[in-house]
Amino acid sequence: MASIIRLLVGVPIAGVITFLLFTLMQVLIFDDTAPPEEAGEEIRITISEVAEDIDVRRREVTIDDVAQVDPPPPPPQIERQRAEQPTEDMSSVLGELPDFETPELTGNNVNFDVSDRDAQPMVRIPPQYPPRAAERGTEGSCTVRFDVTPDGTPTNIQTLQCPSVFARSTIRAVERWRYEPKVENGNAVWRRGVETRLDYQLND
Repeated sequence: MASIIRLLVGVPIAGVITFLLFTLMQVLIFDDTAPPEEAGEEIRITISEVAEDIDVRRREVTIDDVAQVDPPPPPPQIERQRAEQPTEDMSSVLGELPDFETPELTGNNVNFDVSDRDAQPMVRIPPQYPPRAAERGTEGSCTVRFDVTPDGTPTNIQTLQCPSVFARSTIRAVERWRYEPKVENGNAVWRRGVETRLDYQLND
């Protein structure tokens, strides 16, 4: 029962409120003070279907109007000088060559034998400083004696007056050396008893 009474009372009130809001919105939108829009000028664009001929001025150019350019003159010719041939004989200019006696190549006068020489070192690799001697700061020298074969290889290597700490490094170094062999009468021969000294010094 209460819901029916609310419905009967609420519907007329809602209708009145809706009418008032609609009227208020109309008043706000409508304004008498705004001036009416003036009608603008009409713009008309006419497109002609017939193409008009346009007179183009043409300038007639003849060959006489073009300025004539004279060609450049040819380059001057240079006369080439010819070398004159000598009239004197070369023997009179340089002098006559002296006469030499032709040597006689016989088996008794010519000797092709290579002169004798001793064994000469070609490659001498320095020895490696022993680590134990380097740690102790030991310095010294080692005398070594060896033979050189006909192909230049050291052999029969012996250490003389050599501290034991340097002996092994000395022998290994000499084994890698190479020599030009000793020559006698044009033939490579053995060279016995070659002696040399190797010094062991620490760099400061």
